[in-house]
Amino acid sequence: MSPAHTDPRRTFVEMVGRLSRKTQMHLDEQQRHVEINKIIVFSISVLLIVVAAFNMYFIKVLYQDLNGIVDNMDSMHTNMLEVSKAMNSITDNVESFEIHMRDMDQITRHTGSMAQMLPSISNNMSSMAGNMNTIDNNMGKMSRGMTVIDQRFGQMTGGVANMRHSVRQISRPMGVMNPFFP
Repeated sequence: MSPAHTDPRRTFVEMVGRLSRKTQMHLDEQQRHVEINKIIVFSISVLLIVVAAFNMYFIKVLYQDLNGIVDNMDSMHTNMLEVSKAMNSITDNVESFEIHMRDMDQITRHTGSMAQMLPSISNNMSSMAGNMNTIDNNMGKMSRGMTVIDQRFGQMTGGVANMRHSVRQISRPMGVMNPFFP
């Protein structure tokens, strides 16, 4: 038979056979891509689960660290209150000392009368009176300085109280998640 006289059914059967082979190749390739996609999706899912577990662990650690910070802030606040009380006591003592130093004027006057009675000690007492005035002036300055220090400690105590409150506000959302951790 010549190529011009080929049976049309045979041509149709060959064409359907080629089409069937091509279709099967495409189906096999599509099946292979589906299997690859399944592996990729499964791998990503496992990776996301591992990352989620690490995140939960880190959140737990962060919550514990924030609780530690809050505890330290509480302790610092308590210590600052104690220091503030001690500074108040020191300020009161310095003020009391300053009041006693004001009596030095009377001592100076008495020293002057002693100088008239005892001319041999007069020179020593005069220099001592000048030194007492200097000490009295210095005590006044020191008393004012202690008052300023006392005020600063009061401000620091307030600042620590604000920091403690802020850290508690930050750690409160972490406390909600704490029951979910192992």
